[in-house]
Amino acid sequence: MATAVSRRDRRISPVFLGLVAIMGVSGWAVWTGSSASPGFAVFLFVVSGWVVSLCLHEYAHARTALHGGDISIGAKGYLTLNPLKYTHVALSIVLPVIFVIMGGIGLPGGAVFIERHRIRGRWKHSLISAAGPLTNVAFAVALTAPFWLGALDGVPEVFRYALAFLAMLQVTAAILNFLPVPGLDGYGVIEPWLSYRVRRQVEPYAPFGLLAVFGVLWIPEVNQVFFDAIDGVMRALGVSEWETYWGQEFFRFWQGEPQLTP
Repeated sequence: MATAVSRRDRRISPVFLGLVAIMGVSGWAVWTGSSASPGFAVFLFVVSGWVVSLCLHEYAHARTALHGGDISIGAKGYLTLNPLKYTHVALSIVLPVIFVIMGGIGLPGGAVFIERHRIRGRWKHSLISAAGPLTNVAFAVALTAPFWLGALDGVPEVFRYALAFLAMLQVTAAILNFLPVPGLDGYGVIEPWLSYRVRRQVEPYAPFGLLAVFGVLWIPEVNQVFFDAIDGVMRALGVSEWETYWGQEFFRFWQGEPQLTP
């Protein structure tokens, strides 16, 4: 199916390349400590890295849908990794970035329009939904590789904290996305296996699924359980709560440069 997509439809967007460049330059500034404001450099590195991961998340949905039978994906511009091509830029990019700034939570994006009627087979539909959050999982594993490989010698302290915080955002996005709640990818994974009657009953609630999840997260007991689960996953990846804490502290550069304690 991929052969039906033109080379132009698959050309990587300058917008995405610009995001990668910002991530690279700001990462270098954090690594070398050459920025006048280490916190601002961390902020740019984390935000640009987060948006890059959102683009890859949506690309994974689109690419899997293409191979599943939806050849309209190319014409929509989804294979260029250009976030401006998404159906709802505010939902896919702007809102997730705001949530990161406000609360350090990796809000699931999700706004590529897939023509599901072109795709045959329940497994294909499930895989299309799973492809996005699996990208966040892969990103988290890659970012934490220095931690779980024990290869932190020579890695600057602030850069280590920035990596930890960016990885935590990937973990929160993956966990939230995999929840079997209408409107999230987790429900998309199981939806093809539900009866037609159940799907019809659930469909009206899909637009409110994400709002419901964040409403529940405001409950202190639920919030505690959620972040305990995040900390557990991060520890399994070799990252301590100390490192993610300081990563977020540097990220919030507008509060002033944090004073590291021994």
